[in-house]
Amino acid sequence: MITIKPKRGDLLIAEPTIIGDSSFNRSIILLADHNEEGSIGFILNKPLEYTINDLVPEIEVPFKVYNGGPVEQDNLYFIHKVPELIPNSVEISLGVFWGGDFNNVAELIANNEIKETDIRFFLGYSGWEVNQLENELKTNSWLVTENIYKKDIIAKDYESFWKEKMLEFGGEYSIWSNAPENPNYN
Repeated sequence: MITIKPKRGDLLIAEPTIIGDSSFNRSIILLADHNEEGSIGFILNKPLEYTINDLVPEIEVPFKVYNGGPVEQDNLYFIHKVPELIPNSVEISLGVFWGGDFNNVAELIANNEIKETDIRFFLGYSGWEVNQLENELKTNSWLVTENIYKKDIIAKDYESFWKEKMLEFGGEYSIWSNAPENPNYN
């Protein structure tokens, strides 16, 4: 279940010991790319208080927008599972796609051809330079696991996602699943 070497499409699960890092504490990240030049991913379980309509008024739906990570937080990104509807998207893996023609996305949403369970929007992304992610893995900051949800990851409930993964890992991780996010609250 837990792999050592990350690859595109895998999930990075924040170790319970990442405390005090508001971006990554209890984060689950989908790796959109991982190669010899570095890594890029999107945090799947950190919704913002914005909807896509707040950011793009022409899109009149209340789809949630997530904090994709601390890099380029003034840019909007998206992943989806409908490549047949969104030209120029790139497959991450297992039926999950990144980007594409945004004007087309806006039109599809306006016409009710894309549901919130088909697409997820992010402000910013998570990025690592060459060897940075590998070094973080050596210091046990992340667990790497396969995306067993495939394209259904887009509709995954964010509220219990990290806790669910801790329970799946079992052992000492099960204990962390019920701990408060801030240990000072204990």
